[in-house]
Amino acid sequence: AAVDIQPACLGLYCGRTVLSVNGSVETYGDCGVCPRGQRTDDNKICRECLGSPDRYDWLYLGFMAMLPLVLHWFFIEWYSGKKSSSALLQHLTALLECSVAAVVTLLLSDPVGSLHIRSCRVKKLSDWYTMLYNPSPDYITTVHCTHEAVYPLYTIVFIYYAFCLVLMMLLRPLLVKKIACGLGRSDRFKSIYAALYFFPILTVLQAVGGGLLYYAFPYIILVLSLVTLAVYLSASEVEFFKDLLVRKKRLVVLFSHWLLHAYGIISISKLDKLEQDLPLLALVPAPALFYLMTAKYTEPSRILSEGGNGH
Repeated sequence: AAVDIQPACLGLYCGRTVLSVNGSVETYGDCGVCPRGQRTDDNKICRECLGSPDRYDWLYLGFMAMLPLVLHWFFIEWYSGKKSSSALLQHLTALLECSVAAVVTLLLSDPVGSLHIRSCRVKKLSDWYTMLYNPSPDYITTVHCTHEAVYPLYTIVFIYYAFCLVLMMLLRPLLVKKIACGLGRSDRFKSIYAALYFFPILTVLQAVGGGLLYYAFPYIILVLSLVTLAVYLSASEVEFFKDLLVRKKRLVVLFSHWLLHAYGIISISKLDKLEQDLPLLALVPAPALFYLMTAKYTEPSRILSEGGNGH
């Protein structure tokens, strides 16, 4: 196609929209912001995003989708206490809410009615923060070219969180009111109140740090899964393998951490070379095994008693 970009289109993300196409000749508009679902090519022309998310993009979306679910489960467990028998049903309801929200979000994304989405390719960190690259040609007037260069990886997370919140407000209060008999009136809704706090926090986190999370989430998963597993095992006073087998809940927590750890390893390696990357999954149980084998040597009471005997 014939390309005419004179006068020069300034700015990293400013482009010209295609007004009409006559054979191989394209007519372009003024330099400015690209419409939603488009981003600039190398010639500063706004082109429609026709690609699809790659494996890493889906892993990122999966991580952002897991955040509210994990927080739901944490606060349900935190506020349910030992007397309540409704925690399991609330866990399943939270899983249902997040799953339905994810499916609805994908169905409403372009192309509508399909679980596949079209997207723009993420090239660099600045693609997430186009609002910081609006040019000022005369140092007085700013040309606003802010658009979603990583379409739809940025906004689809907000849509998903909105559906999660709506579904939670529709389903959870009725469920909790009926089944949470083991809790007091003031305690039964605390997990819902907690969600009303962490959803705005997650929204701000995505708005401000979406690009940073995109590149750092595999390492965040690995670090958090290791730290939380160590804290849980030490708080539960798990020292031997038989301690895990006594309560099924501990096994569930252990396997959940292993799944998160495997997710982080897969996200880092992207499984580009299966023969090299798959063996890395054998490292998933290593931290828990190391803890269980060394816990008896680091018991504080034992260290204190041996220290006292030494004196």
